[in-house]
Amino acid sequence: MKRISILSALLLMCAMTFAQQALWGGAPVVSPEIHDNNTVTFRLKAPKAVKVQVTGDFLPTQKIKTPFGEFDGPGVADLKENKDGVWEFTTPEPLKPELYSYTFLVDGLKINDPANVYMIRDVASVTNVFIIGGDERIDLYKVNKVPHGTVSKVWYNSPTLGMDRRLTVYTPAGYETSGKRYPVFYLLHGMGGDENAWLELGNISRIMDNLIAEGKCEPMIVVMPNGNFGKQAAAGETSENLTYKPVMTNFLAHYKDGLFELAFPEIVNYVDATFNTIPDKAHRAIAGLSMGGMHTLMITANYPDMFNYIGLYSSGVDFTLIEKGEVPAYANFDGKLAKLAQTNPKLYWIACGSADGLMPANKQLMERMTKNGLKYTFHESSRGHLWSNWRQYSLMFIPQLFK
Repeated sequence: MKRISILSALLLMCAMTFAQQALWGGAPVVSPEIHDNNTVTFRLKAPKAVKVQVTGDFLPTQKIKTPFGEFDGPGVADLKENKDGVWEFTTPEPLKPELYSYTFLVDGLKINDPANVYMIRDVASVTNVFIIGGDERIDLYKVNKVPHGTVSKVWYNSPTLGMDRRLTVYTPAGYETSGKRYPVFYLLHGMGGDENAWLELGNISRIMDNLIAEGKCEPMIVVMPNGNFGKQAAAGETSENLTYKPVMTNFLAHYKDGLFELAFPEIVNYVDATFNTIPDKAHRAIAGLSMGGMHTLMITANYPDMFNYIGLYSSGVDFTLIEKGEVPAYANFDGKLAKLAQTNPKLYWIACGSADGLMPANKQLMERMTKNGLKYTFHESSRGHLWSNWRQYSLMFIPQLFK
């Protein structure tokens, strides 16, 4: 009987061992491995591959031609195979503190790193992410031991479209019990993004929690709309369910027809009626990146008495469309800028990267603003059309609000 019990125990241990091997997939491959000096090693086990590369925003950028012009894209580096069929690449230099994204290319096929469960979606691409800490700015992207706000998904009705549409809303810690009213910051995404973009790619809820806790900005509500005006919400989260695949906004209805901009008061009215806001110009701010910068530009030009703080991040200004004057929201552009100048917004803040393909259009915009008497502040950063810049711009813009 004792021998049977011992045999049973051994069989159970073997079964558990095989189960664990199936669960974990054998010996683990560590990737990415962040070394003490902030160099990073990427690894992928692919013994039958001919060529393995890594591409990501931690590498020197390369120029990519798109229908919208030439932009900086993520660089590419080759991995080398060792005797175990594991391919490796270590960055030649330490990486600066930042939140980075990457994917692998295996014989030309883009895949995610199976050793890294941390991923984010940007339009239709899913990439792995890692973070290099070490400075105060990057710590603001992390979950820290501070009071946390609440993120909610809410639906408002758009009479313009005859449909319900979704917003992502951040309310600061203590909102539910404070009995206070708060200023509101409207934050718009870029082409191909949605109401989830600033939360997932921009880390905005963590940024807000940390800035507020450190006393670096006023407690505020942050509203993130969906700028794809023909859609209810992010892909996979509408009544179309999984038949709506994420695509660039130029493939969707109402792209650059001005309806989103002209209908924006629907969102403001809903927010003021639903949340504890201070419903006046002095306590409203708006900013947007790329396409969202164009949206911000035209919303504030058409509604000069709505926002006192305005931010354009790498704004996708389309002067071809503006000069045609065929779209009501974009017509009489100079006249609208002049009228906005008369309302004297407290802050008009523009930022763009030195290597951004949209820099010429932003410089042209600033010339038009000067011509029409509209005062602004300009910040030129390094690099190009990247989330690392847009997160940084928010860290610079938000502390200036509602002072």
